[in-house]
Order: sequence, then C-alpha cells, then structure tokens
Amino acid sequence: MPFIDVATVPARPTVPGFRGRFIHGERMTVAVWEIAAGSVAPVHQHPHEQTIVVLSGKFELTLAGETRVLAPGLMAVVPSNVPHGGRALADCQLLDTFSPVREDYR
Repeated sequence: MPFIDVATVPARPTVPGFRGRFIHGERMTVAVWEIAAGSVAPVHQHPHEQTIVVLSGKFELTLAGETRVLAPGLMAVVPSNVPHGGRALADCQLLDTFSPVREDYR
C-alpha cells in the first residue's frame, strides 16, 4: 500500500483534545494529529525516536526541560527515552514520525 489518502484513515483519540491518524510501515509509524487549542500532552517518554513537524497552528513543546513554541515549518527531533510534552496554543495539526513502529498506535 504505497499510496495513502490520509483523510481516509480513521482518526482516533489518544489523550483529551488529541486525535491521531496512524500509518505504519515496517520500521516506522507516521501520525497526523489534529489537536484542539489548550489541549495538553503530559510529559512522557518512550523508546521511539520521534520527529515533530507543525503543519498548522502553534504548539508549545517542552523537550528535556527546554520549552519552545513551534509554528508551521518548524520541527523538533525527540531522541529515544527523553522526557517531552506540550500544549496546543491554537488549534493545530502536527506530523510526527516514530521509529521503530509504535505498536500501541496500531
């Protein structure tokens, strides 16, 4: 399945205000998030490497104790097992990648 219309992938809630569409490859997971303004991702960590790209809106990310506001075109790289969390400063859409596959998002 090399071509996917992301709009046809069912959106699933994860934490309050976060809905994700998850696409899985052999070694990675891609998530397209729709996040309501004010929603918070609690600080957490996982063994997966992660990239975060803001497609629209603004997202305040705290990564390893440093906080930055990400806007469209900005990205962050989250190393394995590094604490991170954030909150949507506006309605936003993010594109995340995870490696290896996030089995908990299947």
